[in-house]
Amino acid sequence: MYLKELTINGFKSFAKKSELGFSSSITAIVGPNGSGKSNVAESFRFVLGEQSVKSMRGKRGEDLIWGGSSEVARGNRASVVVTLDNTNRVFPVDFTEVVIERVVHRDGQNDYLLNDSVVRLKDIQELLASANIGSTGHHIISQGEADRILLANAKERREMIEDALGLKIYQYKKQESERKLQKTEENVAQVESLRREVAPHLKYLEKQIQKIEKSLQLQEQLKITYAEYLKREDVYIAYHHDRLLAEKRGPEGQLKLVKQSLEEAKIQLRKSEAKQEADVLLEAEEAVQLVAKARQLAEREQSKCEGQIALLQRRLEEQERRNKLTSGKAIPYHDMKSLIVSLEQQVEKAMARDEVTYLQRTLSDIIHRLKLFLERSEGVSDVGVKIDKEEMEKLIIELKALVKRVEVATADETKARQVYDEIAQKRVQEATDGREAERAVFRFVGEVRELETKLERIDRELSILERDRAEFKQELQEAVALLGRASSDYYTYEVKNADGQIVSEVEVVEEPRDAQRTRRHELEKLKIRLEELGIGTIEDVIKEYKDAKERDEFLAHELDDLTSSITKLRELITELEMKLDEQFGAGIEKISSEFNHFFTLMFGGGEAELLRVATKIEESEEDEENKKENGFIPKSSKDGIELSVKLPNKQVRGLEMLSGGERALTSIALIFAMSQVNPPPFIILDETDAALDEANSRRYGDMIEALSAKSQLILITHNRETMSRAGILYGVTMGGDGISKLLSVKLDEAVAVAK
Repeated sequence: MYLKELTINGFKSFAKKSELGFSSSITAIVGPNGSGKSNVAESFRFVLGEQSVKSMRGKRGEDLIWGGSSEVARGNRASVVVTLDNTNRVFPVDFTEVVIERVVHRDGQNDYLLNDSVVRLKDIQELLASANIGSTGHHIISQGEADRILLANAKERREMIEDALGLKIYQYKKQESERKLQKTEENVAQVESLRREVAPHLKYLEKQIQKIEKSLQLQEQLKITYAEYLKREDVYIAYHHDRLLAEKRGPEGQLKLVKQSLEEAKIQLRKSEAKQEADVLLEAEEAVQLVAKARQLAEREQSKCEGQIALLQRRLEEQERRNKLTSGKAIPYHDMKSLIVSLEQQVEKAMARDEVTYLQRTLSDIIHRLKLFLERSEGVSDVGVKIDKEEMEKLIIELKALVKRVEVATADETKARQVYDEIAQKRVQEATDGREAERAVFRFVGEVRELETKLERIDRELSILERDRAEFKQELQEAVALLGRASSDYYTYEVKNADGQIVSEVEVVEEPRDAQRTRRHELEKLKIRLEELGIGTIEDVIKEYKDAKERDEFLAHELDDLTSSITKLRELITELEMKLDEQFGAGIEKISSEFNHFFTLMFGGGEAELLRVATKIEESEEDEENKKENGFIPKSSKDGIELSVKLPNKQVRGLEMLSGGERALTSIALIFAMSQVNPPPFIILDETDAALDEANSRRYGDMIEALSAKSQLILITHNRETMSRAGILYGVTMGGDGISKLLSVKLDEAVAVAK
C-alpha cells in the first residue's frame, strides 16, 4: 500500500480536521449529493500541486478555504496532508514515509512542506513524477471529467498519456535543460558583447605596453650603466681620498717637526753670527716664503677658476639639452623634495666641519646647484645662456691672467730661491769651517721646501677629487630621480670585464679616466632617450593592461565554458527527446492493446486503438531562426494521439457519434488501459460509474478488482455494485452547520458482525 493517510483541515466544507486511512486496496467514499464527498478528490488534487483553482471548482485561492457558516466562523487557512508509504523506495528520498503538505492562506500564498521541511512546488512535482504521479491528473478523475481525455485534442491527449507512462520526469528534465539552454545563450551574447566592448581599449593598451617595454628595456640599460658608473666613481673617489689623506698625514707631521727644528737652528745661528749677516740670510728666506705663498695662492685661485669654468661649461651643456626636452614643464614634487633633502644634508655636514673656507665653498656649491636645478626644471632663456657665456668668457680671461700670475710668481720664487741659494753658498764659502747650526738651517730649509711642495701637490689633487665628488653626488641625485630605489643598487653591484670576471678595486682605480667619461656621456644619451619616451605612468598602464587582459581571458574562458555547456545541453535535449519518443512509442502500443482489451470487455466486442498523428509545434519564426543560427534545428512536428473506436453491431467510427453512456464506457476503458501499462500508486475515481447500467456496473466492478492488484483505488460512488467491491467504506454527511463529517466502515468486519 502506497497511500496511507489523508488529513484535511479547513479545506472547503471540511472545516474541522478529518482523517482518512487507506489500509485497503479499494476504498469507497459515499454520501448524499452536496455532502462534500467530491471535496475529498479535490483535496488530493490540491495537495499534489494542482495550480488550476477552476479544476477544483473555485475562482480564487480563498475559495478553497472554509468560508464559514452561521454557527462556525470562516477559516484563515486550509491544509491537506497526504502520507505515502516509501518502504520500497518508490520515491527517491531516504525516508520510509513521505509526508506532503500544502497550505493555502487567505491572501493566496501557498506553502509546500515535505516531511515538515519547506520546499518548492517544483520539488514536489519532480518527486511525484518519479512515482508516475503527474500534474495532468490521469490518476484523479473527478465528477463530470470522465470523458475529459476523449474531449482533449491530440496534443493534450499525448501529454496525458506521457504523464500516465511516467515520462513526466523526462519532460521536467527537458524543460529545465531548455531553460538552461536559453539562459546560457543569453549569457553567451552578454559575454560576447562585453568582449567587443573591451577589445578597442585592450588594443590601445597593447600598443602602450609595447612602448612601455621599450622604456623598461631602456630603463634597465640605464640602471646597469648607472650602477657601473656610480660604482666605479665611488670606488675611485673613496680610494684616492683615503690615499691622499694618508699621504698627507706623513708630510704634515714631518713639516711641523722640521719647522720646529728650523726655528731652533735659526736661533742657534743668530747666536753664532753677526747680526747684519744673519739679517741678510733671514731676509732672503722670508722673501722666498713670501713669493712661495703668492705662488700657492695664485695656483689655488687658478684651480678654483678652472673648476668654475668646468661646472659652468657642463651647466651650459645641460641647459642646452634641457631646453630641447623640458622647456615649459612644471617642477615635479619629488624632484623638489629630493633637492631640499640633499641641500639640508650638505648644510648640516658643512656646519659640522665649522670651517670658514669649507662653509664658503659649500654656499657657493649650493648656489650653483640651485641655479642648475631651476635651469634644468624651468628651461633657460636666451638671456640666461648669454649671461652664462659672458661669465664663462670673463672666467677664461681671468684664468689666463691667473696662469700669467702663476708664471710670474713661479719666476719670482725661482729668483728668490736663487738669491737665497747664492747667499747660502756665499756663506758656505765664507764659513769653510762649516758650522753645524748653519748646515742645519740649510738642511731644514730644503726639507721644508720639499715637504711643502709635496703637500701642495696633494692639496691640488684633493681639490680636483672634491670637484669629482660633487659631480658624483649630482649624478646620484639624478639617478634617484630617474630610477628611485633602484639607484642604490650600485652599492652591491659587481664590476665585471668583457670576459664576465669580477674586476678588483685596484683595476677599477687604475683604469684611465677617459673610459669613465665615456660612460658618463653614454648615460647622458640614455637619459635623453628615456625622457623622450617618458616613464611617468608605466606602473599604472601595466596594471590596467594586466587587469584588462585578465578580464578578456576570463571572458574568453567563460565563453568557451558556455559554448561547451550549450553543446552538452543540446545533446542532452536530443537524448531526452529520443528517449521520450522511444518510450512513448512503446507505451502507446501497450496502452492501445490494453485499450482494445477493456473496450471489448465493456462493449462485448468491437475494436479500439490509439493512433499517432503529426501536430505542428507552435513556435515563433524568430525563435526558430535563432535556433537555426546556433546550429539547433527544431523538429517540424510532434506526434499527437487520436482515438479510433468501432462498436459491435453499429456503424459508429468517430467519437462524436457516441452516446453519453458509450462515451463513459470508452473513457473508462482508456483510463483503465493507461493505468494497467504503468500503474500509478493510487487512482481516484469520482463517480465515473454514474452512467453505467447494472450489467456494465458488474463489468466495471470486475475491472476495478483487477486494477486494484496494481494500484490503490479511491472510489467516490453511488453505485451499490461498486461499493460492494470496496474494503473500506467512508460515509460523508453534512449537518446544519454546513461542515462535512466522515464515518468509516471496514466491510469485512461489518460482514463478520452481521453474520
